[in-house]
Amino acid sequence: MTIASLLEPVTGQPGPAHLSHASDWMQGRTLYGGASALVAYTMAVRAFPGLPPLRAGQVAFVAPVGEDIALTAEIVRQGRNVTQVRSEILCEGRVALSAFWLFGEGREPNAVQPASRPEDWPGAPEDNAPVTHSFAPAFVAKNFELRHGQTKGTDRGATVRRWARLTEAHDLDPVSTLVLMGDVMPPGAMRVMQRQGPLSSVNWSFNVLDPTSRSRDGWYLAENASQHADAGYSSERLRLWDADGQQVLDGIQCVAVFG
Repeated sequence: MTIASLLEPVTGQPGPAHLSHASDWMQGRTLYGGASALVAYTMAVRAFPGLPPLRAGQVAFVAPVGEDIALTAEIVRQGRNVTQVRSEILCEGRVALSAFWLFGEGREPNAVQPASRPEDWPGAPEDNAPVTHSFAPAFVAKNFELRHGQTKGTDRGATVRRWARLTEAHDLDPVSTLVLMGDVMPPGAMRVMQRQGPLSSVNWSFNVLDPTSRSRDGWYLAENASQHADAGYSSERLRLWDADGQQVLDGIQCVAVFG
């Protein structure tokens, strides 16, 4: 199993690790953002077993992450209900990814506001046509099945939305699945670029709305939408919904737009 093999070297003990199966998840010269975030998240939960459910994460993509890394994790603060953990990936002795995780026990709600369902619901994933991978990075074609999530011929603006699921049978817990899949779509700014050029995620901050989510048949509707793009950067909103239209992840991201 490529996912389990990728995470096998992450023991929870600080120090060097060799990601022998990183090649299955490489995006250019760095590990795909969702995979590198998952490595850092796995380091946090294996270093400190028994943490409450993850409620939020803040991930800084500082430099390329390769096969040979070092891992660290520390509890920044542990309160009665909330524990905050920092984990980092180092390459060649320098920080390549820095992540801050917020774990929190559930409480009796004093405020209830359901998340909005997606506008222009595309219908069930099995009712939408498969997406070809002709322009996608190799790791996408190898690890994900994609189906269309926007009506063909409509004005899609600066939004990219697709049904996505992992092609591999896996035993990831629900939160690990969301971390791995939450950054799978290309930036929405791609749709409004004046000329072709590379894009690169700078950071990713997200809230986990349902840490128990196990969507039907593994399908999630993933959306990246540029809220503002100028001066070589795009402010993106990243969201995931389950197969029934319940939002399970809500995030923002800064993307560097080159070319």
